[in-house]
Amino acid sequence: MSKQITDVFFDLDHTLWDFDRNSGLAFATIFEKNNIGVHLQDFLEVYSPINFQYWKWFREERVTKAQLRYGRFKKTFDALKIKVTDDTIDNLSEDYILHLPDNNHLFGGAIELLDYLKKEYTLHIITNGFEEVQMKKLKNSNIDTYFDTVTTSETAGAKKPNPQIFDKALKAAKATPEKSMMIGDTYEADILGAERMNMKTICFNYHNLKMPEKQVVVKDLLEICKYL
Repeated sequence: MSKQITDVFFDLDHTLWDFDRNSGLAFATIFEKNNIGVHLQDFLEVYSPINFQYWKWFREERVTKAQLRYGRFKKTFDALKIKVTDDTIDNLSEDYILHLPDNNHLFGGAIELLDYLKKEYTLHIITNGFEEVQMKKLKNSNIDTYFDTVTTSETAGAKKPNPQIFDKALKAAKATPEKSMMIGDTYEADILGAERMNMKTICFNYHNLKMPEKQVVVKDLLEICKYL
């Protein structure tokens, strides 16, 4: 497989950048800043599936960026039966985006993997995250220099799994789909989206979701070295 590949594309959140850990730390900061009296773990248990659903809707163009940022907080607080004003939700939403890139823990093995791959392949990012936040994450976690191109859904005008974002990323990289590999954690967005473009794929299935038998799956980032 490695002889066929020239370019490797990574998803960022939940693949290299440990979103859950960094997000939890951001919430701890903004709750203290805004005097929100809720136990962090109780909040996250309700918020996480709601946030996941909102991102799915966002990928499907069913909600806007503004609706995602507001709705995931509003729905979580309503479910917890905690009354907060719209102004408070707006403040939390802005503060969350502001403080999310403050903590930049990567998944174990991320740096070692990037060092290994950089010797043989040209590396790139394709992400559905917001442009300003994703660029800060890459820079603050000191991995921005590994990547020749970064394609976000905002710059592409489309979100994974839409072929448009993959097409834009491939053109920016001057890469051909048949010689490109996509590595990501979300089967629908990262894997199916890339396969429709005839890219090879590896799913980082750290969350242990059921995958098709034919799918190349790793649960540790360094396992990727076996395939590239």
